[in-house]
Amino acid sequence: MRPTLTLRHYTHDLIAHSHDHAQLVFGLAGCLDFEVEGIGGEIRPQGVMVLPFSTHHSCGSPRGSQCLVLDVPDEHWLVQSLGEHADASRRLLDQPQRVTLDTRQGQLVNWLAGSTLDDPLIAQQGAVLLLATLNGQSPAQQGARRLPYGAFNAHIDRHAAYPLQVADLARLADISVARLHARFIAECGLTPMDYIRTRRLQMARGLLRDTLLPIGEIAAQVGYGSQSAFAAAVLRAFGHSPGALRRLDNGR
Repeated sequence: MRPTLTLRHYTHDLIAHSHDHAQLVFGLAGCLDFEVEGIGGEIRPQGVMVLPFSTHHSCGSPRGSQCLVLDVPDEHWLVQSLGEHADASRRLLDQPQRVTLDTRQGQLVNWLAGSTLDDPLIAQQGAVLLLATLNGQSPAQQGARRLPYGAFNAHIDRHAAYPLQVADLARLADISVARLHARFIAECGLTPMDYIRTRRLQMARGLLRDTLLPIGEIAAQVGYGSQSAFAAAVLRAFGHSPGALRRLDNGR
């Protein structure tokens, strides 16, 4: 396999797959949302996503984006083409990460993006130059700001009786659904729907403990269409039926 450099346009259509080779995705225009092994990120101009061999990933761009994509050949190509740089490139390609380019690296990416990419010599030398310049780069610093759980909780509490969509929470966080899913997994070990379900059931437990409302009415208030489905969910979450949980929490 020879290295390939291609210009690719991404849209809101979600792509989810893996490759039998490593890949580098360089941002040129717009923003591309990524989820790689449960960790989310975004690629903008001056940014690179490193995708090791056989790493499952998903990506999409609600507003559209353009990227330069380098498909990296096998180990033999690394050794033959990069010489003393091969070990550093191997380490770079060993784990998923997001890297930020400096000005000169960005200029190289833009120059290659405007070149004749189907020329084998440009693809070969461009791949070597890109990998060599990336050796020793540090992963981009991830933003320390956590998801707005307070806003999520207030929204769930207000609308608990109605159908709730993950897209509603994504809008509150101002990120894509794919990235929201990845951030939830990374920050609290739950999917967004698991989080919504857990919040609803905690509300239900409070209503069982603090009110005399019938169980069927509590079920409706927290978004369950049937009392039996509500009872099954409570049993799975707390190990007791709603009636038993009410007695337990009230010390009876």
